[in-house]
Amino acid sequence: MRSAVVVGAQGVIGRYVVEKLASLPDWQVTGLSRRRGTDAPRVRHLSVDLLDPSDANAKLQGLADTTHVFFAAFQPGSGPAADYAKNIAANRDLLVNSVSAIDRASAKLERVVLVTGTKYYGSHLGPFRTPAREDDPRHPGANYYFDQIDWLTSFQKGKRWNWTELRPQTLCGFAPGTAMSIVPVIAVYAAMRKELGLPLAFPGKAWSSLYQVTESAHFAQAAYWAATEPRCANQAYNITNGDYFRWQHAWPKIAAAFDMPVGDPQPHSLVQFMAHKAPLWDAMVKQHGLQQYRFNEIAAWPFGDYVFSCDWDVMTNVTKARLHGFQAAVDSEEMFVRLLARFRRERIVP
Repeated sequence: MRSAVVVGAQGVIGRYVVEKLASLPDWQVTGLSRRRGTDAPRVRHLSVDLLDPSDANAKLQGLADTTHVFFAAFQPGSGPAADYAKNIAANRDLLVNSVSAIDRASAKLERVVLVTGTKYYGSHLGPFRTPAREDDPRHPGANYYFDQIDWLTSFQKGKRWNWTELRPQTLCGFAPGTAMSIVPVIAVYAAMRKELGLPLAFPGKAWSSLYQVTESAHFAQAAYWAATEPRCANQAYNITNGDYFRWQHAWPKIAAAFDMPVGDPQPHSLVQFMAHKAPLWDAMVKQHGLQQYRFNEIAAWPFGDYVFSCDWDVMTNVTKARLHGFQAAVDSEEMFVRLLARFRRERIVP
């Protein structure tokens, strides 16, 4: 029996990793987050403040059987999502306090899987070398990924365990309250425009740029592979759906998923568009019998502005992961249609 600790278990990555491992017969899982999740067979959740070293040490000292750590915690900054990479201290400390406590607690630890992302290459700053490869140089300037990677690689030296770093791009899943998923942004934006009798106009400047995404369930498969494949020891991998697309081709399919006409692109700020829409959302929840998600937790509008404003190609190379055994792929345009249909079917949006 392997024993995993998923740090950030309520997020758009962590909850899918928990679900993946819980589906396997030889894993037991402990999820760490500020909000305590719901326990299940072979899954327990701990509520812990990982920015408080004393709280982390006290609550993690019992994790003596831990064999694997999946670190997917994230502390967003304030302001535009493109600036989140500058929120260094909090995101570094989340990693330091959790991994160091588990390292002290468990003599069975084998591997730490660290989730970073393509901001490593400067994808959030403007045009960069594409398709980006894992051995490309870091972008100039501050980025908390660099601090996390440097701390983990230094801390691991001489240890009994090793690490793997995974770099996804624009997660596509659902976790209320997360700042880093684009699917609920699209779903709520489309539902509101439909409610207002408006066509589905693309809200950004990235209409014709090449783009890529990573489905959360697909990423969870990759995380399992990375945790168990010997060749992944002390290696970094780009993890995406494995394809590229342009919003101008995907957008009509997204509109069709909501039975809406497509409007001409109208670059505008989602943060501003949604600034006073909470009463409209509350009315929609009541009128359409939707699940009771509050407007301020259902979608992250700064993240939507960031994604839709990338009017440069965002592409990474996933050959290294394929050569080392991870062969799964997802059709991104089909994924959007499938996930949005699920959002409607489960009454998250009408």
